[in-house]
Amino acid sequence: QVQVVESGGGSVQPGGSLRLSCAASGTIFTINTMGWYRQAPEKQREMVATITRGRTTNYSDSVKGRFTISRDNAKNTVYLEMDNLRPEDTAVYYCSIMISRTYWGQGTPVTVSS
Repeated sequence: QVQVVESGGGSVQPGGSLRLSCAASGTIFTINTMGWYRQAPEKQREMVATITRGRTTNYSDSVKGRFTISRDNAKNTVYLEMDNLRPEDTAVYYCSIMISRTYWGQGTPVTVSS
């Protein structure tokens, strides 16, 4: 059994920053890829950023240069540093933890507005 819990979401003004955290706990032997996905109202879920166990990263074009994904393997935790936030970044952000299968967190809302 694996539990995934995100935190760090909130409301900011355009140009602001947030740092999301996601910690996995439970029966974990090896975490392969960790990632962040988001879903805005009436839109499909989209990949934001992923990071492999070897720390190879991948970003969606819309966040490149603004977001940074990182991980702490000892803590089974993945982070998403979001800078220069835009209104279109408003969404619920979900953490994914890929072990033998993919586990998802409950999501943490991010709202970017004036």
